[in-house]
Amino acid sequence: MRPSVTLDRGSARIALVAVLKHAHAGELGAARAYRGHWRSLRDVREVADIQQIEREELEHRRHVGTMLRELGATPDDRLERRMARIGSAISAFCVFSGWFAPMYGAGRLEAANVQEYEDAARFAILAEEPQLAMDLLGMAEVEWEHERYFRAKVSSHWLAGFVPMWEPLTSRRHIWESFEYFLLLSESLVRPAA
Repeated sequence: MRPSVTLDRGSARIALVAVLKHAHAGELGAARAYRGHWRSLRDVREVADIQQIEREELEHRRHVGTMLRELGATPDDRLERRMARIGSAISAFCVFSGWFAPMYGAGRLEAANVQEYEDAARFAILAEEPQLAMDLLGMAEVEWEHERYFRAKVSSHWLAGFVPMWEPLTSRRHIWESFEYFLLLSESLVRPAA
């Protein structure tokens, strides 16, 4: 559910927790996938870059875990196991798939992660948890940088001409501008609990 509908505080809180649980599990899957990704690479600079991205994903996971605890919630164990398995499968796939597929897949996923953290920040406002919103937008910025890195890598490869690119993200500044616009509208999006 995207924060474009009128929500009461309780519904927004439920949506926020759901997005955070998904992000927490997703970061585990991403970190496992990136471990296989950097191990499959030969270029020392690319290895270092992907290792840094892996560390940032794990930092996001720790941070989201703290947010869940602050909200009185816990990770979804079933989702955690599923994303761990998916990440491990992608990790193994990276060894055999060559250079292009992991770079392409990572770019598509990072683009989705930007939106996930932007949505979470909006839900945080609607749930009257504004202290979480700025941190969530900061994580969206980091994910934006990840997407930009992978887009540049994919675009430099000869296969890029044969594979449709994912929808380009707007500027990094747009993350904050669209959030500011959301804040202006948020009074009309929040409905008092009955």
